[in-house]
Amino acid sequence: MPGSVPDAVSSAPSAPRSRALTVVAGLLAAAVVGVLGNAVVALLARAAGASADFDPLHPTAYAPLTVFGVVLGAIGWAVVRRVAKNPAGLLRWLVPVLVVVSFVPDLSLLGGDTPGSGPLAVGALMVMHVVVAAVAVVAYRRVLPLPVR
Repeated sequence: MPGSVPDAVSSAPSAPRSRALTVVAGLLAAAVVGVLGNAVVALLARAAGASADFDPLHPTAYAPLTVFGVVLGAIGWAVVRRVAKNPAGLLRWLVPVLVVVSFVPDLSLLGGDTPGSGPLAVGALMVMHVVVAAVAVVAYRRVLPLPVR
């Protein structure tokens, strides 16, 4: 019977569950789009002359790291949106700073012993970081919107 107590009790958890599914679906979509974007970057880099010996340009390396980056970024985004007085303002400078900081390990590959780690390959790897960040931020803004304060 509509409006009965069992109806109200059984429908109560659907809103949080629906919200959680929306977030998971958004993060999954971001991970898929990020992996596809990185595949394009890797293919273009190889077509331009980057060495096939550079492991970070192989899907077995970048696909799991892309998923990890999307999930880790979502956790950080969620923490900032919950605790910051001005989450939009904080994220406006924090995201670019973290992307630039993520370049440090890539740059350390230059001149090292990593096979195929020439400037083109390392540059492609850095572009991959930007691709993941851009895709992820679009997803986060949609499924983890920032509060207006």
